[in-house]
Amino acid sequence: MSSPFTFSSEVRSIVATDCGSTTTKAILIEKQAGGEYRLVSRGEAPTTVEAPFDDVTVGVTNALRELEELTGKTILDANGKPLTPTQPDGTGIDLYLSTSSAGGGLQMTVAGVVKEMSAESASRAALGAGAIVVDTVAINDGRKDHQKIERLRALRPDMILMAGGTDDGGLVPQVQEIAELLRSADPRPRLGVGLKLPVIFAGSEKMRGAVESTLGDTVDVRIIENVRPSLDREDLYPAREAIHELFLEHVMQQAPGYAKLTTWTSAGVMSTPNAVGKIMETIARQRGINILGVDIGGATTDVFSVFAGIYTRTVSANLGMSYSICNVLTEAGLPNIKRWLPFEETDAYIRNQLRNKMIRPTTIPQDLRDLQIEQAASREALRLAFDHHKSLAREMVGVQQERSVGDIFEQRGSGGTLVNMLALDMIIGSGGVLAHAPEMAQTALMMMDAYAPEGLTTLAKDSIFMMPQLGILSTLLPEAATQVFERDCLIRLGDCIAPIGTAKEGEECLTLRINGDTVSVRFGELRLLPLTLGQKVAIEVQPARAFDMGAGKGKAVTITAEGGTVGLLIDCRGRPIALPSSDATRAAKMREWSKALGLA
Repeated sequence: MSSPFTFSSEVRSIVATDCGSTTTKAILIEKQAGGEYRLVSRGEAPTTVEAPFDDVTVGVTNALRELEELTGKTILDANGKPLTPTQPDGTGIDLYLSTSSAGGGLQMTVAGVVKEMSAESASRAALGAGAIVVDTVAINDGRKDHQKIERLRALRPDMILMAGGTDDGGLVPQVQEIAELLRSADPRPRLGVGLKLPVIFAGSEKMRGAVESTLGDTVDVRIIENVRPSLDREDLYPAREAIHELFLEHVMQQAPGYAKLTTWTSAGVMSTPNAVGKIMETIARQRGINILGVDIGGATTDVFSVFAGIYTRTVSANLGMSYSICNVLTEAGLPNIKRWLPFEETDAYIRNQLRNKMIRPTTIPQDLRDLQIEQAASREALRLAFDHHKSLAREMVGVQQERSVGDIFEQRGSGGTLVNMLALDMIIGSGGVLAHAPEMAQTALMMMDAYAPEGLTTLAKDSIFMMPQLGILSTLLPEAATQVFERDCLIRLGDCIAPIGTAKEGEECLTLRINGDTVSVRFGELRLLPLTLGQKVAIEVQPARAFDMGAGKGKAVTITAEGGTVGLLIDCRGRPIALPSSDATRAAKMREWSKALGLA
């Protein structure tokens, strides 16, 4: 992220805010005597981007005043603005940063030549930059031209990312066709009356002049490097940076109060999902691990992953736990939600509970049964969003697969999914239903049920949802962001050992040798072993003949497992998880698994 702000290595106090759709969260980070950065306090206040205030800085100031009250530190000046840098008398702070998803976040339309190639690459770039992709327009998307034009006129996104054509000149006529479609639609931006809609062209370098000539009078064209310079290569970074710059320049400047907020910050304002992705990338790179992260909200579910150094983000805009919970019911189907309930209940009762949540999105469950229904729905929202993520987190097609231009229009997608559950090192859960579950074991069980981790995987959650603030901090002070992330943000629930395979209920599945003791686990069992936070132990895992821990069926592996707030989790329920077919037997099995984790 480009920034005019410069600072010395002696930054001692940092304040960062995240302006959400309903709440603005502020955190204070300070450098301790030992040289380590730690979270000091957290404050929050209602977001004020809408009437009657129409000024996001009012909520920011209120959240910072709460920080002042909690810490006794002077953060604001007499005008209610963050006081930077620290003054000689010790008042003020060295660094003020902010992220935002208020006002609906960043909404984009993607346009490309081939839906499964250039448009898919453009979608990955937009999603990785923190956008919600409201529609994807392509030559082969199955709609007639007039339908595409009507759709483009109706959407009113914040910006459009246009791609198509390789740098060797392929697909030139089709790129021009997309440009003509955009010109005919004459799209308008969501914010800013009378302003031209920004259109980023990230396509063939040989078509830049033609695209600018075609669209220059209609929209605000920005030319950047091709997201798909050749059929077998993607280059998403320039597009993501351009989207971020336009987000600051266009979207933030038009939203109520953001022009003022950008003058307060030390490094601009970053979109919340983009910031979460930044901290995920930073942690994966520094630790050299593969990460899967999720943020499940009221209206959307964002999934982030880093596999083999490749970062991918997807957003499921219709899967959430309040406003969109009935969409979860529709897409998953009631039987799939009911299968996670530890009791039998009528279909009508479960539907009504979910509908009530949609009507009254800010309510919380009033008893254990209502909580279990909500957590059952969350499993399906997480599963569906993960399926969506796997369909977009794909490898590029190799050069050995020769294709003609005609073949491209028959292409059904890129290579295989990047998501490899056996290679996954850590799953991080965030969002209200995961972060605020009454018991840590409930969070762990929801994640295990939704994602079905394989082999050895660490389960963790964001304690108070400070990943956005740490994400923007990681672009300036990665060491500080990492220290706070590991010490104050991440709650380690524990490691999960889960073999791949299936068998009959009660048959032998795993034998574990731990510190001279032998533990046998049978198929269909969920077991919790007491391994405390920070405690590590070497374990020899001997799977039964039909099961695989990553070395092959029946082959033993030696692993080092680490405990957590829940403990060491042994999941021998099969992959996919084996659930009884009858409601009564299934409910009894869910109760058995809950009891195994110490839940009622």
